[in-house]
Amino acid sequence: MTALEFSHKIASLRPTLQTFTRRFTTNKEDSLDLVQDTIMKALQYKDKYRDDTNLKGWLFTIMRNTFINNYRKNQRAKTSHDTTKELFYLNVKDEHTFNCPDSSFEYKDAWKNINTLKEELLVPFKMHTSGYKYNEIAEHLNIPIGTVKNRIFHARKEIQKALQGY
Repeated sequence: MTALEFSHKIASLRPTLQTFTRRFTTNKEDSLDLVQDTIMKALQYKDKYRDDTNLKGWLFTIMRNTFINNYRKNQRAKTSHDTTKELFYLNVKDEHTFNCPDSSFEYKDAWKNINTLKEELLVPFKMHTSGYKYNEIAEHLNIPIGTVKNRIFHARKEIQKALQGY
């Protein structure tokens, strides 16, 4: 396949590539960038493509890998490293945290309302908020898993109704 034929085949697949980007991003600019990066890499590595290979699948693989690599690069960029002597920034007390739930009225009021729930709703709800999985709660209480989910759901609804003023 000549370089011109290869370029025309890739150009004809551009709408398909743009549709495929919806799996990765909903932002139109990011989508167009991803298509452009994919086409650039495909043209750059044309010599790696073999004629017996599915071109669309090859392009989709390039796109997926490009997206994953960009995502990982962005995640690494968000990570901060403290290079100061004795890790000064990591040991600074956070003066801007206002979250003190033990002393806040809302926290106490929420738990007061939670504790007024019927026992059959309260026990599964407290177990769930403590980190137990649905199946663990079902085994512990000897009830079906659907009943556990239902009781937790109704507990949440009653708590929301009681806390509607917040």
